[in-house]
Amino acid sequence: MPATVVIGTQWGDEGKGKLTDLLSREMQVVVRYQGGHNAGHTVVVDGETFALQLLPSGVLYPFITPVIGNGVVVEPRVLLDEMDVLKSRGVDCSRLVISGSAHLVMPYHQELDALTERHLGKNKLGTTKRGIGPAYADKAARIGLRVQDLLDAKIFRQKLDVVLKEKNAILAKVYNRLPQSADEIAKHYLDDFAPRLAPHIGDAVGLVQDTLAAGGGVLLEGAQATFLDLDHGTYPFVTSSNTVAGGACTGAGVGPRQVDRVIGIAKAYVTRVGAGPFPTEVSGELAGALVERGHEYGTNTGRRRRTGWFDSVMMRHAVRLSSVSELAVTKLDVLDTFETIKVCVAYDTGGQRHENLPWHQSILHEVQPVFEELPGWMADTSGVTRPEQLPQAALNYLHFIADQAGAPVTHVGVGPGRDQIVRLQP
Repeated sequence: MPATVVIGTQWGDEGKGKLTDLLSREMQVVVRYQGGHNAGHTVVVDGETFALQLLPSGVLYPFITPVIGNGVVVEPRVLLDEMDVLKSRGVDCSRLVISGSAHLVMPYHQELDALTERHLGKNKLGTTKRGIGPAYADKAARIGLRVQDLLDAKIFRQKLDVVLKEKNAILAKVYNRLPQSADEIAKHYLDDFAPRLAPHIGDAVGLVQDTLAAGGGVLLEGAQATFLDLDHGTYPFVTSSNTVAGGACTGAGVGPRQVDRVIGIAKAYVTRVGAGPFPTEVSGELAGALVERGHEYGTNTGRRRRTGWFDSVMMRHAVRLSSVSELAVTKLDVLDTFETIKVCVAYDTGGQRHENLPWHQSILHEVQPVFEELPGWMADTSGVTRPEQLPQAALNYLHFIADQAGAPVTHVGVGPGRDQIVRLQP
């Protein structure tokens, strides 16, 4: 059985956790393949909300082996706290496997992240200040510490001493900050974190490959979304890893031919956190209505999200980048009270129409959305369980989105609950 990839097609917060939870019922292994604890996935089970940061959404099922892949950056304290909270709520985390090749988020990463953002001033990127970017930067510079280093105190300390010499020089000379203690860091990571994480550290790639070879189901779960991708997003207002489907292959250790299904998740409208271009953004009462009806506040940060109408230009680009085979549209119920709904079908710059995403940032920052207006359905969809129960106007809206995107809509979310999702197609 080939692997399935779940990606976000907008700027994140599309509801990937909920769909991953649904699809996990058919899987044996669920892999988180990139990002860190800067991205939260929310799953609601029987009215109980689980806000996950590093653990794959499949951890809520007792038959799933949850995997943190090599493409993830791991903050040990956050991971252990998350495991403890889930255990206290009756969720068994003993099956968790953490790739030994995943990189560690260190205390100096978090301090440098916050200091850099502060010094950027009005040019700040909107980072969560969790140390994710600096951790990936050290990975690329080949000076990062990896999860497997927790299992060898000598190697861990040697690597730490080398990198901390550089980091402390930057902290002191650039930011006028006190140096960090190698002894203190080593104590926490080797004495406090390593013994608890050691039983979970292993060969994640081998596990995934063996599962696929045996015909088992493997689900690759991404964090953030397409337009936060380091290469393809609205740079520099992006994350520090590859969020498109190709990132699933490198971040989990599977080959492109081992994936046959790529599900793109999209809200029925668009949201964004932090700075950066947002062509269809709305303001005033309309923005407030979308925020309040959609509870648009960050899972981890609590920050209010920016909101806007559905953007077909972005969606077409996301579908192309990841070979999206189908779409899942979430939060359709948020639009239940709107008499009319707008969809952006193109951009305009000085009379020039763009149906594809402009490649140059200066153009993207200046575009004006070209909207088509569709009638709303003015009916409560939160209790819908079958496609035929959806209002015709809602179905028309979904068909319009599918036609614009060039990919069928197979699932529709109509509320936060685990079962508040309608299958339009198998």
